[in-house]
Order: sequence, then structure tokens, then C-alpha cells
Amino acid sequence: MNGWLGLAGAGVTVLGVIVTGWLTYRGGRTAAAIQAEPNQRAADLAAFREIRDDMQKDIDELKVEQLSMRRLVRSFAGYVSELTSQMRSHGLEPPAPPDRVDEYNRTGV
Repeated sequence: MNGWLGLAGAGVTVLGVIVTGWLTYRGGRTAAAIQAEPNQRAADLAAFREIRDDMQKDIDELKVEQLSMRRLVRSFAGYVSELTSQMRSHGLEPPAPPDRVDEYNRTGV
């Protein structure tokens, strides 16, 4: 009978070691995840800031380009207006402007 009890005790001990190892493994992973979370948040924040800065740079470049194009259109509109006036002063009637140009001349937009 002592043989069976010894064997059963050894089995329970092995099972206990396996369960303890598994619980230790799970606990270690959970602790690592908890410790890694602030570092991951900091890394995410740095990545978001970099993306935001890149997008802001692109937006600023687009604003400068838009302002340049707006100045070009206004300058060109003035130039065409002067040419139109010169044509009329020489007795020539210029062709009618496209609808979009006419709208720009009326509204400035």
C-alpha cells in the first residue's frame, strides 16, 4: 500500500509543479505587459507627434503654395484686363471670357 501512496504523492507533486510553473509563466507575462504599457504609450505618443508634425509641415507648404497661386491668378487677371482694354482702345472686341473667368471677375473668388 505504501507503494501506491508514494506513487500517488509523486503524481500530485508533479502535477503541482506543472500548475505552479504555468501560473508563474502567466504571472510573468502579465507583469511584463503591465511594465511595458507605459513604455508603449510613450512610443505611441512619440509616433503620433511625429505624424502630426509631418502633416503640419505639409499643410504649411500647401498654404504657401495656395497663396502663391492666388497671387499669380490675381496678377494674371490684371494683365488680361489691361490687354482687353488695349484691344478695345484699338477698336477690337475681345472674345467673351469663359464662365469661370467671368465669375472670378465678378466675385474675386
